[in-house]
Amino acid sequence: MRIISGTYKGRRLVAPKNLPVRPTTDFAKEALFNILRVRYYFDEISVLDLFSGTGNISYEFASRGVENITAIDAHFGCVQYIDKVSNEFDFPINTIKTDVNKFLETTTDKYDVIFADPPYNFDESELESIASLVFSNKLLKEEGLLIIEHAKHNDLSNLPNFNEARKYGGNVFSFFA
Repeated sequence: MRIISGTYKGRRLVAPKNLPVRPTTDFAKEALFNILRVRYYFDEISVLDLFSGTGNISYEFASRGVENITAIDAHFGCVQYIDKVSNEFDFPINTIKTDVNKFLETTTDKYDVIFADPPYNFDESELESIASLVFSNKLLKEEGLLIIEHAKHNDLSNLPNFNEARKYGGNVFSFFA
Protein backbone atom coordinates (compact mmCIF):
# COMPACT_ATOMS: atom_id res chain seq x y z
CA MET A 1 0.00 0.00 0.00
CA ARG A 2 1.25 3.50 -0.71
CA ILE A 3 0.28 7.09 -0.05
CA ILE A 4 -0.88 8.60 -3.34
CA SER A 5 -0.46 12.35 -2.72
CA GLY A 6 0.38 15.07 -0.25
CA THR A 7 3.33 15.47 2.08
CA TYR A 8 4.10 11.76 2.13
CA LYS A 9 3.38 11.08 -1.55
CA GLY A 10 4.92 7.81 -2.75
CA ARG A 11 5.63 6.40 0.71
CA ARG A 12 5.07 2.67 0.85
CA LEU A 13 3.67 1.03 3.97
CA VAL A 14 3.69 -2.67 4.70
CA ALA A 15 1.01 -3.81 7.15
CA PRO A 16 1.44 -6.98 9.18
CA LYS A 17 0.15 -10.03 7.31
CA ASN A 18 -2.04 -11.20 10.19
CA LEU A 19 -4.50 -8.27 9.96
CA PRO A 20 -8.00 -9.14 8.68
CA VAL A 21 -8.02 -6.44 6.01
CA ARG A 22 -8.56 -5.72 2.33
CA PRO A 23 -7.05 -2.26 1.71
CA THR A 24 -8.63 0.00 -0.90
CA THR A 25 -6.65 -0.31 -4.13
CA ASP A 26 -4.41 2.57 -5.19
CA PHE A 27 -6.48 2.96 -8.37
CA ALA A 28 -9.77 3.30 -6.46
CA LYS A 29 -8.21 5.49 -3.76
CA GLU A 30 -6.78 7.90 -6.32
CA ALA A 31 -10.15 8.19 -8.05
CA LEU A 32 -11.91 8.81 -4.72
CA PHE A 33 -9.50 11.57 -3.71
CA ASN A 34 -9.81 13.22 -7.12
CA ILE A 35 -13.54 13.53 -6.40
CA LEU A 36 -13.00 14.81 -2.85
CA ARG A 37 -10.31 17.39 -3.66
CA VAL A 38 -12.74 19.27 -5.88
CA ARG A 39 -15.32 19.39 -3.10
CA TYR A 40 -13.23 20.16 0.02
CA TYR A 41 -10.23 22.06 1.33
CA PHE A 42 -8.55 19.22 3.19
CA ASP A 43 -7.02 21.46 5.85
CA GLU A 44 -10.54 22.59 6.88
CA ILE A 45 -12.40 19.28 7.30
CA SER A 46 -12.90 16.55 9.86
CA VAL A 47 -12.92 12.89 8.83
CA LEU A 48 -14.30 9.71 10.37
CA ASP A 49 -12.78 6.51 8.97
CA LEU A 50 -14.96 3.49 9.86
CA PHE A 51 -13.62 -0.07 9.61
CA SER A 52 -10.25 1.64 9.16
CA GLY A 53 -8.22 -1.58 8.88
CA THR A 54 -4.63 -0.66 7.97
CA GLY A 55 -5.44 3.06 8.11
CA ASN A 56 -4.91 3.39 4.35
CA ILE A 57 -7.63 6.03 3.89
CA SER A 58 -6.73 7.91 7.09
CA TYR A 59 -3.09 8.19 6.00
CA GLU A 60 -4.15 9.61 2.65
CA PHE A 61 -6.28 12.28 4.35
CA ALA A 62 -3.47 13.08 6.81
CA SER A 63 -0.87 13.36 4.04
CA ARG A 64 -3.15 15.87 2.30
CA GLY A 65 -3.41 18.09 5.39
CA VAL A 66 -6.50 16.96 7.29
CA GLU A 67 -5.90 17.77 10.97
CA ASN A 68 -8.93 16.04 12.52
CA ILE A 69 -9.16 12.31 11.72
CA THR A 70 -10.84 9.63 13.80
CA ALA A 71 -10.21 6.00 12.83
CA ILE A 72 -12.50 3.27 14.21
CA ASP A 73 -11.78 -0.45 14.09
CA ALA A 74 -12.73 -3.37 16.33
CA HIS A 75 -9.49 -5.29 15.74
CA PHE A 76 -6.71 -4.54 18.24
CA GLY A 77 -3.95 -5.26 15.72
CA CYS A 78 -5.40 -2.77 13.23
CA VAL A 79 -5.64 -0.01 15.83
CA GLN A 80 -2.13 -0.79 17.06
CA TYR A 81 -0.73 -0.59 13.50
CA ILE A 82 -2.49 2.73 12.78
CA ASP A 83 -1.11 4.17 16.03
CA LYS A 84 2.40 3.00 15.09
CA VAL A 85 2.28 4.61 11.63
CA SER A 86 0.62 7.77 12.97
CA ASN A 87 3.39 8.22 15.52
CA GLU A 88 6.08 7.53 12.93
CA PHE A 89 4.72 10.14 10.49
CA ASP A 90 3.23 12.48 13.12
CA PHE A 91 -0.25 12.07 11.61
CA PRO A 92 -3.18 13.60 13.54
CA ILE A 93 -5.18 10.36 13.69
CA ASN A 94 -7.19 9.53 16.81
CA THR A 95 -7.80 5.77 16.92
CA ILE A 96 -10.62 4.12 18.82
CA LYS A 97 -10.92 0.36 19.22
CA THR A 98 -14.64 -0.33 19.24
CA ASP A 99 -17.51 -1.77 17.25
CA VAL A 100 -18.52 0.66 14.49
CA ASN A 101 -22.24 0.42 15.19
CA LYS A 102 -21.72 1.10 18.91
CA PHE A 103 -19.61 4.13 18.04
CA LEU A 104 -22.22 5.48 15.61
CA GLU A 105 -24.96 4.99 18.21
CA THR A 106 -23.12 6.90 20.95
CA THR A 107 -20.98 9.62 19.38
CA THR A 108 -22.20 13.20 19.25
CA ASP A 109 -19.33 14.42 17.05
CA LYS A 110 -20.06 15.67 13.53
CA TYR A 111 -17.85 15.16 10.49
CA ASP A 112 -17.44 16.59 7.01
CA VAL A 113 -16.52 13.20 5.54
CA ILE A 114 -17.41 9.78 6.90
CA PHE A 115 -15.76 6.94 5.03
CA ALA A 116 -16.86 3.36 5.72
CA ASP A 117 -15.09 0.33 4.29
CA PRO A 118 -16.85 -2.62 5.95
CA PRO A 119 -15.97 -6.22 5.12
CA TYR A 120 -17.11 -7.17 1.63
CA ASN A 121 -19.23 -10.00 3.03
CA PHE A 122 -21.60 -7.43 4.61
CA ASP A 123 -25.05 -7.75 3.12
CA GLU A 124 -27.18 -4.79 2.07
CA SER A 125 -29.03 -4.64 5.40
CA GLU A 126 -25.71 -4.28 7.28
CA LEU A 127 -24.59 -1.56 4.87
CA GLU A 128 -27.97 0.13 5.23
CA SER A 129 -27.54 0.13 9.01
CA ILE A 130 -24.37 2.22 8.68
CA ALA A 131 -26.10 4.85 6.54
CA SER A 132 -29.16 4.83 8.78
CA LEU A 133 -27.12 5.41 11.96
CA VAL A 134 -25.11 8.24 10.35
CA PHE A 135 -28.23 10.11 9.23
CA SER A 136 -30.55 9.36 12.16
CA ASN A 137 -27.87 10.54 14.61
CA LYS A 138 -27.02 13.56 12.41
CA LEU A 139 -23.30 12.82 12.32
CA LEU A 140 -22.58 14.77 9.12
CA LYS A 141 -21.94 18.49 9.07
CA GLU A 142 -23.73 20.66 6.55
CA GLU A 143 -22.44 19.74 3.07
CA GLY A 144 -21.05 16.54 4.63
CA LEU A 145 -20.64 13.29 2.75
CA LEU A 146 -20.92 9.63 3.71
CA ILE A 147 -19.00 7.27 1.45
CA ILE A 148 -19.48 3.51 1.74
CA GLU A 149 -17.07 1.26 -0.12
CA HIS A 150 -18.62 -2.09 -1.00
CA ALA A 151 -18.60 -4.99 -3.41
CA LYS A 152 -20.13 -4.52 -6.84
CA HIS A 153 -22.87 -7.07 -6.13
CA ASN A 154 -24.44 -4.69 -3.58
CA ASP A 155 -26.74 -1.91 -4.78
CA LEU A 156 -27.39 0.89 -2.29
CA SER A 157 -29.16 3.25 -4.69
CA ASN A 158 -32.54 2.60 -3.04
CA LEU A 159 -31.40 3.95 0.37
CA PRO A 160 -32.41 7.40 1.64
CA ASN A 161 -29.87 10.17 1.03
CA PHE A 162 -28.16 8.16 -1.75
CA ASN A 163 -26.49 10.49 -4.22
CA GLU A 164 -24.43 8.42 -6.66
CA ALA A 165 -22.23 5.33 -7.05
CA ARG A 166 -18.87 5.07 -8.75
CA LYS A 167 -17.33 1.73 -9.79
CA TYR A 168 -13.60 1.08 -9.91
CA GLY A 169 -12.86 -2.53 -10.80
CA GLY A 170 -14.49 -4.67 -8.12
CA ASN A 171 -14.90 -1.68 -5.78
CA VAL A 172 -17.92 0.59 -5.59
CA PHE A 173 -18.12 3.86 -3.70
CA SER A 174 -21.67 4.85 -2.82
CA PHE A 175 -22.04 8.52 -1.88
CA PHE A 176 -24.71 9.82 0.48
CA ALA A 177 -25.40 13.47 1.29
